[in-house]
Amino acid sequence: MRLLVMASGNGTDFQSIIDGIKSGYINAEIVALISDKEGAYALKRAEMNNIPAYCIPKKKLKDKFYEELANVVNEINPDGIILAGFITILNEEIVNKYHNRIINIHPSLIPSFCGKGYYGINVHKAVVDYGVKYTGCTVHFVDSGADTGPIIMQDVVKVEDDDTPETVASKVLKLEHKLLPYAVKLFTEGRLKVEGRKVYIKEEV
Repeated sequence: MRLLVMASGNGTDFQSIIDGIKSGYINAEIVALISDKEGAYALKRAEMNNIPAYCIPKKKLKDKFYEELANVVNEINPDGIILAGFITILNEEIVNKYHNRIINIHPSLIPSFCGKGYYGINVHKAVVDYGVKYTGCTVHFVDSGADTGPIIMQDVVKVEDDDTPETVASKVLKLEHKLLPYAVKLFTEGRLKVEGRKVYIKEEV
């Protein structure tokens, strides 16, 4: 399966997919990386792994950003799209064309601490400020809303009394690096079945 990965920052989730493919855990090929941010380390990771990379800078392109993004995505024409820390909310043109073929990882237990403005350390600060006892991460299919698509899987960590946003972020990131490759593996094996808001995992043949 030909996968397109999108990432805005350091790209550790992107790296977890690269590693999963290299080890044979995931039977797929990453055909390209797209970043919406100049200087994102994810671009360097792509270079180091001989993966074609496209930087489509949202701040510079402004109103032309979505047109350029759609052009590049359509040119690549992947079988699936993995949002591995991609901050930009995709436009409906891409979401509709790749219905139930776009997977996102979010660093909270959706529907808590998600939606517009909840990304990166903002999520973990909100978790600590609210005083919840557990948080985690969610892998879901992307729809036209912000973090509102059908949930594929979630995993949980305990929030201790002395945790800070940074320590929570570190705990959740470790979960992400296990959960996202597993979800991608199931997707590439055709084992995810969507019925309404529910995602079922088919038994391995």
